[in-house]
Amino acid sequence: MDASYVVILAREAFMTAIWVAGPAMLVGMAIGILMAIFQAVTSVQEQTLTMIPKIIAVGLTIVFMMPHILKTLGSFTSDVFRALVDAAL
Repeated sequence: MDASYVVILAREAFMTAIWVAGPAMLVGMAIGILMAIFQAVTSVQEQTLTMIPKIIAVGLTIVFMMPHILKTLGSFTSDVFRALVDAAL
């Protein structure tokens, strides 16, 4: 295992983190923007009005994306272990 493999592994870990966390973050951002527009239009400045919908939306996104998340993380983990075994031989 050389330095180039460590760089490749770090890149793959970073991309896996983006693919796993990205959908929930995008949904949270979209709900936040929609709630900010709603607050600006109605002049309602309530903190819980923005947090509760974001928590619910992100939670539902994580529940619905769980098969994809588990498949992605499982694939990444098995690839890392396979590469470690190959490097040890």
